[in-house]
Amino acid sequence: MAGVTDRPYRQLCKRLGAGYAVSEMAASNPKLWNSVKTSRRLDHDGEIDPIAVQIAGADPDMMAEAALFNIKKGARIIDINMGCPVKKVCNVASGSALLRDETQVARILASVVQACRPYDVPVTLKTRTGWDRDSRNAVRIAALAESIGIAALTLHGRTRADLYQGKAEYNTIKEVKQSIGIPVIANGDIDSPEKAQFVLQYTGADAIMIGRAAQGRPWIFREITHFLETGTHRAPPTIGELRNYLLEHLEDHYRFYGEFTGVRSARKHIGWYLAGMPDSQALLDCINNTENTTDQTRALEQWFNRQVPETPVSTMPAPAPAA
Repeated sequence: MAGVTDRPYRQLCKRLGAGYAVSEMAASNPKLWNSVKTSRRLDHDGEIDPIAVQIAGADPDMMAEAALFNIKKGARIIDINMGCPVKKVCNVASGSALLRDETQVARILASVVQACRPYDVPVTLKTRTGWDRDSRNAVRIAALAESIGIAALTLHGRTRADLYQGKAEYNTIKEVKQSIGIPVIANGDIDSPEKAQFVLQYTGADAIMIGRAAQGRPWIFREITHFLETGTHRAPPTIGELRNYLLEHLEDHYRFYGEFTGVRSARKHIGWYLAGMPDSQALLDCINNTENTTDQTRALEQWFNRQVPETPVSTMPAPAPAA
């Protein structure tokens, strides 16, 4: 997820149970590789293996070139994005817009797979069920991908037209899993251990991918793993543990982005961590007006000092409804 799953957050999620994490989507256009934003997205210094980089684009040659560029920078898995529904991506015939042109899908997949093969780097594909509900073609795309040499397929249970609205459907994922032999990873609305178990059992998928549900809740991965292995719930983190996770995350975040960008880009993460916490709105108002990392950290520490460290996060009282 662009702007969310940067290196600091991927590192934290991996430490808290994620078995695998993919980089933010990086453009295939070489003109953008030296930009500050893309350079950060392709920075894997000290990252926990395996390093997987997601690339997006509409030109087969550029996509192959982008794959090789990232392999030289340490990528050991190349993931092709054909699922992003964002307008600015689809407007340049990239992301999920490619689902309307299966011939071009084949060209891109073949070009990237061929480029990566000499380096023994597997290529995976992230996609959606189709452009809209009247033209779901995920089964054909999956068969095409397998025949070309794609190593695994991640399928989000929505069409491009659905964006992130409504509920993800899993029938198409189940159908795709039954139709191909490569691993299938189910994605979409998996936000609890019970939902993870249901999706795995219903679709027969080999794994699940968590996206938005991990925002502000990086421990969801260990919760799901524990439930799948034992059938019981792992104790939620305490306020004291939340404090440590958040401050550790921010320290890495500030170091990665620097003072000016770091204090601003951290605001969304802090908002996700503290959503629904008591007295958090006043804190978040303060956080959103801080202009330096020292004040931002101090405000958080003062708020945590007023809480009971042993209180489980899941039992924190909900904020009072607005008058």
